[in-house]
Amino acid sequence: MTSRHELTLQEKIQLTFDNKDGNGLSQRKLAVEYNISLDSVSNILNLVTLWYLKHYHSERYIASELNLNRSTVNYFLSEVVNILHACVYPELISIPADIGNRRTPHEPQQHHKLIVDSTCIAIPEPHEAEQRRAYYHGKSPTNYAFKVQVACDFHHQIVHVSDCYHGSVHDITILRESGLLEHVNDSVQIIGDKGYIGEEYVVTPRKKPHGRELTNEDKEFNYQINSARAAIENINQRLKTYGILGGVYRGDIDDFHKMTRITKVVSALCNMNLNKHPVRK
Repeated sequence: MTSRHELTLQEKIQLTFDNKDGNGLSQRKLAVEYNISLDSVSNILNLVTLWYLKHYHSERYIASELNLNRSTVNYFLSEVVNILHACVYPELISIPADIGNRRTPHEPQQHHKLIVDSTCIAIPEPHEAEQRRAYYHGKSPTNYAFKVQVACDFHHQIVHVSDCYHGSVHDITILRESGLLEHVNDSVQIIGDKGYIGEEYVVTPRKKPHGRELTNEDKEFNYQINSARAAIENINQRLKTYGILGGVYRGDIDDFHKMTRITKVVSALCNMNLNKHPVRK
């Protein structure tokens, strides 16, 4: 039997380019040519991209470490993200078909099935005043950001991720344009914060009446809602452990399609981690 051997760094990089766009060698031919297993081929094609998403080293740094030019690094990172978005995201993130029939622990409101919240992805301060107004987000460490909406179920798995928006766009606008409301009805309702007030099937904390205090019943209701919302807040914090979302994004801030693909890929990877390390026992 022919023994397998460890690839050098340059062999790994060459392997990546041999298979770029799916127009290069087949994985089986690559395995034969490089004398490695088929599993190793897939692992190598994703390795550098996953490292990039997690630690968000600059493309210049990666190019230097791999002895490649920056445009080449940009190319293969973008291509692998596109592949992961097309193949991995749909498999790992979707609203369960039986969501309306699922029992939830949120007694007595058994119709509460989803929890939603937005999170921001910081960007540097834009140069133009119009862009500064569009991207302004007071909770961003730079005051400017993309905004994305994430929804989870009561198993605390991400089930829906919106496209990315300017940081100044209101949460309720993103919800209405995200397609998530197509899945709600009397038996499937969404829990959100006060930024989502205004939709029939979105349950938000009760506001304090003018000149009066909340009743004990209202306080208990708000406690239950806020307790449930803690799950999506924790999930959004998990997303920020990936450097590309948790740091300051250095890419083209006008390329919303790319940022959306990156966010959805990271969300899918986060879901895999949530299976092993749930936010709540």
